Amino acid sequence: MLANRPRILSVGTSTPPNGYSQQDLIDLAKVEDPRIRALFTASHIERRYFYLPESTPEGLKEETQGELLEKHLKGGLEIGSQSVERCLEPLGLGPKDIDYLACITTTGFMAPGFTAHLMKHMGFRQNCSRVDVVGMGCNAGLNGLNPVASWAMSNPGKNALMVSIEVCSAAYVFDNSMRTAIVNSLFGDGSAAALLRADNRDEPMFAPRVLGFESHIIPEAIHAMRYDWDDDSGKFSFFLDREIPYVVGQNAETPIGNLLKRFGLRRRHISHWIIHSGGKKVVDAMKYNLGITDHDVRHTQSVLRDYGNVSSGSFLFSYERLMNEGTVRRGDYGVMITMGPGSTIETALLRW
Repeated sequence: MLANRPRILSVGTSTPPNGYSQQDLIDLAKVEDPRIRALFTASHIERRYFYLPESTPEGLKEETQGELLEKHLKGGLEIGSQSVERCLEPLGLGPKDIDYLACITTTGFMAPGFTAHLMKHMGFRQNCSRVDVVGMGCNAGLNGLNPVASWAMSNPGKNALMVSIEVCSAAYVFDNSMRTAIVNSLFGDGSAAALLRADNRDEPMFAPRVLGFESHIIPEAIHAMRYDWDDDSGKFSFFLDREIPYVVGQNAETPIGNLLKRFGLRRRHISHWIIHSGGKKVVDAMKYNLGITDHDVRHTQSVLRDYGNVSSGSFLFSYERLMNEGTVRRGDYGVMITMGPGSTIETALLRW
């Protein structure tokens, strides 16, 4: 059974061309409130990449909800296409070789979704199966990887592609409130793509099998992370409760314990931890509650430093860095962890 599980054959990532330091953003937005300035300057984030509106003497130009959705589509197609190309090129594949396409996003709503737009934009086959996962938040990368892996396992030899496309700057509101400032100081734009296939002929490739998934939702914290309508600004606005790191951290052991128990493993058997870059306090809470080290979350921390929180694709940015590092060995186990609205913790077990 496990021998039929699909492998992650390749990952590609992309960001917008323009990067900004936290001080750059303070200057562009003309932030004067010392509390908000402190949020940015005290961050462990050094740089993030965005599609920003033009700067005016009063600050960044205010965008309407319609303009934000237009940016979500235009920017998403740019970074989404780049991540797909970077994922497929090492395998000698192109869009016409893809049999199943899943697109993940939370930073805008469109009908048709990104799968249809990406297929037209890049020239995927018209009979390519597809699914859009919309509105699940930062955890959604693993929510999407689960059905992609299942489809690949049910269709041996076929190519299944998952693409996370998050234009977080299309979900920004600039109103000088602490609520929006917390969000604005953390998230960045980015896309990540992963190609999965279940084919025993891929055995010579150094690529991990996806062995299984485990989910855990915390219903009592359903309002702790939410994307809802702000009547004052006339836009959708994201909210993060300050207690989220502690809620997520305190519940992390449950899905991890269930996942490892199902495969007869213990924490000591896990060589690699690929964790969503949710923010410094979130990462610290995961370290404390899971008993893992700074070394275990080195890629999570470096992705947060270099890109901020790029929502559902963050864990694939970390995975890419792990693979590029060259420290993984055959037989190693790895655990992926993402967290987001619900409040939700998603996990997956890999073996190289």
